[in-house]
Amino acid sequence: MTYFEALLIAIVEGITEFLPISSTGHMMLTTALLGVVPTDFVKLYTVAIQLGAILSVVVLYFKHFFKSVGFYFKLVVAFIPSAIAGLLLGDWIDAQLENIYGVAVALFAGGIVLVFVDKWFKNPSVETGDDVSYLTALKIGAFQCLALFPGVSRSASTIIGGMSQKLTRQAAAEFSFFLAVPTMAAATLKKLLDFYKDDVAISGDEIKILLFGNAVAFVVALIAIKTFINLLNKFGFKWFGIYRILVGGTLLLLFWLKVIS
Repeated sequence: MTYFEALLIAIVEGITEFLPISSTGHMMLTTALLGVVPTDFVKLYTVAIQLGAILSVVVLYFKHFFKSVGFYFKLVVAFIPSAIAGLLLGDWIDAQLENIYGVAVALFAGGIVLVFVDKWFKNPSVETGDDVSYLTALKIGAFQCLALFPGVSRSASTIIGGMSQKLTRQAAAEFSFFLAVPTMAAATLKKLLDFYKDDVAISGDEIKILLFGNAVAFVVALIAIKTFINLLNKFGFKWFGIYRILVGGTLLLLFWLKVIS
């Protein structure tokens, strides 16, 4: 992997990590378009740079992370379902990281959901993440399990999960941001442990590329989060859904025409 390829993938990660359009799916598409061979290091890179993106949440919402101990307990409760599912389905999840057709289907189907989701969940009563109960946190965490399949979008699944529990769009989005911190930190740690457990050597240059990618994802995500909240409050999810339908539909058409396989 070159620094240019690492740069483009990290930019895509930073933009898409918190948007409901699937960062993993877009990184898979980006690596495929760039012709990057999905080696063990490339797979590690696409997971590890998500850590840089989620650190932007800690920076932007710094004060929130020091409000109360209860805040951390709620995040732990919400994290539990995906942690269990991730451990049980780890090998299956890794296998799906090369399934571009599955990403196309997930993008298309998820886009249809996003087009209508604002009409499904009206009259929210929970204004902030502080008002989320432990049971609600657990339910949102259960929705996050859907995102274990690439292309679904962790952001989309958790925000929709939050809205289904009467959270406002902004409250659901912010709780989704907070939940990304333990989720992606754990995913990165697991990927690193698996990497070393399999005795896969990592060179000094590859470590530099990882640090570079995390730095780029961090900066881009800082901008993306603020932009996303503004767009979400102004337009809702409809246009994100249309975008997903166009991307997923185009990919499915290319598969049908056998342009890609």
